[in-house]
Amino acid sequence: MSPTIDYLRISLIDRCNFRCQYCMPEGADLAYVLQQDILTHDELLVLLQEVFIPCGFTRFRLTGGEPLLRPDVVEIVRSIASLPQTQDLSMTTNGFRLADLAEDLYSAGLNRINISLDSLEPETFDRIIGNRGRSRWEQVWAGIQAAYQVGFNPLKLNVVVIPGVNDHEVLNLAALSLEREWHIRFIEFMPIGNAGLFTDKGWLDSETLRQQIRDRWGLTEGQVRGNGPADVFQIPGAKGTIGFISQMSECFCDRCNRMRLSADGWLRPCLLNETGQIDLKTALRSGKPLASIHTQVQELLALKPEINFKMRDSGTTGAYSRTMSQIGG
Repeated sequence: MSPTIDYLRISLIDRCNFRCQYCMPEGADLAYVLQQDILTHDELLVLLQEVFIPCGFTRFRLTGGEPLLRPDVVEIVRSIASLPQTQDLSMTTNGFRLADLAEDLYSAGLNRINISLDSLEPETFDRIIGNRGRSRWEQVWAGIQAAYQVGFNPLKLNVVVIPGVNDHEVLNLAALSLEREWHIRFIEFMPIGNAGLFTDKGWLDSETLRQQIRDRWGLTEGQVRGNGPADVFQIPGAKGTIGFISQMSECFCDRCNRMRLSADGWLRPCLLNETGQIDLKTALRSGKPLASIHTQVQELLALKPEINFKMRDSGTTGAYSRTMSQIGG
């Protein structure tokens, strides 16, 4: 039985103030979306109210690029949170601007927050994010602390594990779940827009990481279940949890409950397959009836079970080849 598709990831902007190796690799030719081609606040609200919510979407995650670079991000959060059909509103951020915005986001109605933290070592962290100047680790850590203090509890920390780069930190990162209700999510490295790095480094499967943690502390099935694909465990006695997103080793296409809306209005049914995308922005701005757009999205929802990573070889070529940051993760 196919899962109910009720979760929409919304990219607010494709720009980012980091250049992470796995997301925007060095040398990548990135053509950022022009400001006038990004969905406006009002256009996004129209699509949510007239298209996505009538199609059954009730859970929304704001992504980027880096969503906190969007000047009207707090207003967007407030607008979506105020919709009566919104059951959950979350955000994924790199945390660099979070110390200044955490309180406003929480007050505006953001329910949950995921923060990327790929290393606890400033030097490794800066190497991963492509930073060659003053270290940015402390500013991100301050953002994490601020989010926790204003009330984002639990909060999630996302870790993309890259062999030979940060895999030696798995136990230290897992330990962050011991004393606080923090949920650490280890994510298998994916080959999206980073073929050179992926070929060079490869990836580690989640079971290998789980075994490291079992050997150190033990590991039990966790009690927390989120909206995503993570398999959740818990170190005995820990306040938080450990999750594993295993899209490479343990394909979870059969339980995927999400679609992705890019900053420039493309609706994408699968992260790793380019089949079936719809240009909603052009349809909206050209005056296409909202009822017709709604029908088009409904038809794509019906096709989604067949559009997945396992069927990626049937995807289109050359029409929508983007990096992770341009897709919205």
